[in-house]
Amino acid sequence: MVTITTEALHVAIGARSVLQNISFSLPTHNLVGVIGPNGAGKSTLVRSILGLVPVGAGAVRIDDMDVGKFPSPEIARRIAYLPQGQTLHWPLSVERLVALGRLPHLAPFSRIGEEDRLAIDHALTMADVQHLRHRNAIQLSGGERARALLARALAVQAPALIVDEPLGALDPGHQIEVMELLRRQADRGALVIAVLHDLSMAARFCDRVLLLDEGRLVADGAPSEVLTAPRIASVYRMSVWTGDVEGQRVVVPLRSKP
Repeated sequence: MVTITTEALHVAIGARSVLQNISFSLPTHNLVGVIGPNGAGKSTLVRSILGLVPVGAGAVRIDDMDVGKFPSPEIARRIAYLPQGQTLHWPLSVERLVALGRLPHLAPFSRIGEEDRLAIDHALTMADVQHLRHRNAIQLSGGERARALLARALAVQAPALIVDEPLGALDPGHQIEVMELLRRQADRGALVIAVLHDLSMAARFCDRVLLLDEGRLVADGAPSEVLTAPRIASVYRMSVWTGDVEGQRVVVPLRSKP
């Protein structure tokens, strides 16, 4: 169980203010979508939660403790992280790549044990890369690599999972599979935070949506409350159609606003 809280969070990079006055509390058993236009501050927000970006003012807390007071290995055990656009530099097998997710649980110079092997095998299966376990990860397609990296994050078995644009390299079928997987993780008790560009995916799968624009949190709530046509038009500078298809909320971009 884990709760992530921000209070009046401000983050600046150099002289530029990137996040301004962000406050929320995210408990477990939730799939939370972080959405907004390019440059809205989505990736900076999740990196600040992980202690990877210095907090200028306000606070980020994990279970009521300031994130800056946690040693990095402890954060890694509590929050698994899949960054966007990650590049592989070493010719590891998919199985060994996924095994890296167990590092936060291992003492220095120790070897993986039976519990770690079970976690690795489970992650390979959940991310649908079991059949790729002996392949060179560098030689995978973009979609296969994305799923292998997701498996590495799942292998941590942390109570919280942050994924930054996990759908970018995936075909539509695997996009739905990944969102269903994230949904299952939340239903099993995890807190899952997903940075998303696909508004229909956010509407369909998320319990809650944080909408950022120019570094500010402009809306926070259920997808049906946040993803209204007027609000999307204002934030994304485009006109959209929103409606339900077979009981699922759909957001369709129509045209950019002049």
